[in-house]
Amino acid sequence: MKKITAFLLVLVLSLGTLLTGCGSKEAKNTTDNKANTGETGKKLTNKDIKVGFLYVGPVGDEGWTFSHDQGRIFMEKELGLQPSLVKESVKEDDAEVQSVIDDMVDKGANVIIGTSFGFMNGMLKAAKAHPNVKFLHCSGYELNENMSNYFGRIYQARYLSGIVAGMKTKTNVIGYVAAHEIPEVVRGINAFTLGVRSVNPKAVVKVKWTNTWYDPAKEKEAGKALIDEGADVITQHQDTAGPQQAAEEKGVFSIGYNTNMESKAPKAYMTAPVWNWGPFYVEQIKAIMDGTWKSESYWKGLEVGIVDLAPLTKNAPAGAEEKVKQVKQDIIDGKNKVFVGPIKDNKGVEKVAKDQVMSDADMLKFDWFVEGVQNAGK
Repeated sequence: MKKITAFLLVLVLSLGTLLTGCGSKEAKNTTDNKANTGETGKKLTNKDIKVGFLYVGPVGDEGWTFSHDQGRIFMEKELGLQPSLVKESVKEDDAEVQSVIDDMVDKGANVIIGTSFGFMNGMLKAAKAHPNVKFLHCSGYELNENMSNYFGRIYQARYLSGIVAGMKTKTNVIGYVAAHEIPEVVRGINAFTLGVRSVNPKAVVKVKWTNTWYDPAKEKEAGKALIDEGADVITQHQDTAGPQQAAEEKGVFSIGYNTNMESKAPKAYMTAPVWNWGPFYVEQIKAIMDGTWKSESYWKGLEVGIVDLAPLTKNAPAGAEEKVKQVKQDIIDGKNKVFVGPIKDNKGVEKVAKDQVMSDADMLKFDWFVEGVQNAGK
């Protein structure tokens, strides 16, 4: 989904962002869309807006793509928009991304939303080819005058979920099924582990990598392997409920990701760090309609609700709800920055000095694990 390399994220710093020759057909599209694309200063109505969404996987009923699709539905209902154009399972390939976008623009789309890091370069090329179309790209760092990037500080919710896991475990071994060893995923593992050890310093977090974003069978097997190694709580950075189902079948407990996965593993599931894209999409489309939209890098968190922790179930440990509520408010108020020193890596080397707060730039290029993480490697 978001195949970020360390090189690309170092490039983020030089670009100064938060995260983060056209053929005749493209030239034709640029001209055809001139009249109704929401240029800065020009006001539009909801009838003038047609949005195209590119998804990296199937919508399904849980996970990353499902969360964005729920945001789409919310946006359409809130603003009374005409139905969006939607393309599922788009390959992270520049040519395919551009082809899908060209087709959407031909069909009248004047706002394009791409929900995977791997769409970035294709979207940037398309944005340059269609200057009158607005582009929103999730999790990347590239900007153009008609293209923004956006993400949420999901690591804050991961920290809260770590508190729940740390209070629940009896074996002091927590399993983490992870997709790709990239800074975004490493950041989440580290935040989760800091949350765990804030309430249970003896606990460790074992990581297994699937090297895929969407593979239910592989994710489930990784969860089972971690349980066989002593984990009595399983969590994940994956797009399906496979790890949750592994926990359910093995009689241990779980923490999901992206959306509320309780229905997939009701006897195991405790909570999940979740996304709430709807209000953000409404905000962006309103700005386009008002003629006030500008290209930017967006990275906000619990304070605006783009990320959150799903309600705790009866499987959660006693006292966890009160603890989470307190710490969540501290994060919102700025009293708890999550990545605050002293922080050692999992080799015992101090990486963040006492009272020092990691910068966004440093968080965006995370390539080391905090104390307590047992990394099985790729």
